[in-house]
Order: sequence, then C-alpha cells, then structure tokens
Amino acid sequence: MASYENRSVSIGRNRPPKQSWFRTIADSDMVVGWLFSLPFLVLWGWWFLYPFVQSFVRSFQEVSFTALDKAKFIGLQNYIQILNDPEFYRAVLHSLQIVVIAVPVQTLLGLLMAILVNQKIKGKGIFRTVFFIPYITSQIAITTVFMMLFKKGTFVTEFFSLFGFGNVTWFADTNYALLFVSILFIFQQCGFSMIVYLSALQEVPKDLYEAGQMDGASKWAQFRYITVPYLKPITFFVVSVATILGFQIYDQIAAISRYGALGSPAGATSTVVTYFYQHGIRYMNIGYGSAAVVLFFFIIMIITFLQKKWLDDKG
Repeated sequence: MASYENRSVSIGRNRPPKQSWFRTIADSDMVVGWLFSLPFLVLWGWWFLYPFVQSFVRSFQEVSFTALDKAKFIGLQNYIQILNDPEFYRAVLHSLQIVVIAVPVQTLLGLLMAILVNQKIKGKGIFRTVFFIPYITSQIAITTVFMMLFKKGTFVTEFFSLFGFGNVTWFADTNYALLFVSILFIFQQCGFSMIVYLSALQEVPKDLYEAGQMDGASKWAQFRYITVPYLKPITFFVVSVATILGFQIYDQIAAISRYGALGSPAGATSTVVTYFYQHGIRYMNIGYGSAAVVLFFFIIMIITFLQKKWLDDKG
C-alpha cells in the first residue's frame, strides 16, 4: 500500500506543470498568426472595406459633395445612366488597351531582367538597382522626362519612325497618346516584376536543374519545363498586380493633360479612373462617381478571375 502511494506521488511530481490559459493562447500558432495579421486587417478594413461599402451605398443615391446630408435614394438610375454613356465604354476600352499592351510586355521583360541579374556576372547588384529605380521614382517626374524624349524630331521619335511609327509628338497625337502611356507604365513596372521574379528564381530547387541536365535537357527545355511551371503562382501575382495598377493609371495621364482637359488629347487617354474623377470629383456628383467605382471594381474582379482560370488551364 505504501509503495503504491509512493508511486502515485512520484508520477504526480513528473507531470509537466499545467500551463495558464494566457500561456496556452500565446503558444498557439494560429493566434500568433492572427495577431501579426491584425494590423493589416485593421488598415485594410479602414482604408478599403469601409470606403468601398460607403461608395456602394452612395452609388444608389443622388448626392453632391457640397450637400452630403441631402442625399436622395434613386435606385439604379446612376448605373443605368453610366451604362448608356458612350464615354464610359470608351474609357473602359482605353483601360483594356493599356492592360492588354502593357501587362504581357512588362511581365516578360521583368522575367528576362530577373534571369539576367540572377546570373553569376560582375556588377549584377548595380544592374538590379538600375532596373528597380524607375519603380520608386516619381511617376510625374518620369512622365515629364518621357514627354521631352517623345517630342517630334527627337532621336527617340526618329528611331521609332524606322519601324513605321510617325515622327510626331506622341503624347499630343490621338493615335499615339495611349501607346505613350502604355510605354510609361511598362518602363515603371518592370522593376517591380523583376524583384518578384528574382526572389522566386532563387527559391527554385537546384536539384531540379541537375536532374534535367542529367537527362540531357537543354537550357531552353529547363526554362520551359522547370522554371516556368515553378514560377506559375508568381506569374499570376505579377499579372494580377500589374492589371490592377494598369486600370488605376492616373498620374501619367494627369501630367500629360496638365495644360488641357483630363484625358487629352481629345479624350484619347481617358480611362475608367479619369472618368470617375471627372464625374465624381470635378462635377461633384459623388453618387454617379461611386457607381462608376463599383463597376470598375467588378470589371477588375472579372478580369482577375479570367486570368486565374487561364493560367490554371495552361498548367
């Protein structure tokens, strides 16, 4: 009987001390993850979710910036008016043209630049810095410099004229202004794509390439069947971010149009964002502008979904 009691006491002594409720919560990976995510979620809710909900409510109202307290519910009238406005479709078309032209080019160039600076070459740190600088430089400053370069008679326009382009002032010509904006976007976004792809390239397992070499795969085969599939999630991220930013282009267009109406020349650079700005801010019709923002949001969501589906089908 005594030995049994001694054995029970020794077992009790060997048990780990019972952790407090606070200590149990603190050791939980899920709780720690939520705590780290909380600042982002709070800022996201305050800077995105709340304004979007407010814009969604305003889109069903007739309301002016000067009299927000006199909002009047008008149902779907703002949406009907927008969908019957040819200028809205023109703005959407211009935004789509920028995305279709710029996003594939900047994605491909970003990947090629990442592959270049990932090689064992001298001065690759300098190349990384030079390629990334346009991304962190003021968009207005870059636009101003490019406007000087793409004037009629400069070496840039004369060079492009060798390929069939007109030797004209691009940003003042209705046929070239939108292409000029697309070139600006490509120049500025390549650095971001390069950095994202570079970080992904450095994570590709080396043994995959070694196995490919043992099987006699060429450099192109290794790139096509190892690098590209491994970078598929990164490509979706790069394309999605570039698409969203492409639809949000504004500063470059504002710089081009600073001496004229927004969307100059003759509305050739009008986009969904400038359409919203014109009606929601300049004309102070916040209800109409909010409806344009909501439609803009759903356009981006649909395009992002189609991109994801296309990449999944390609995989």
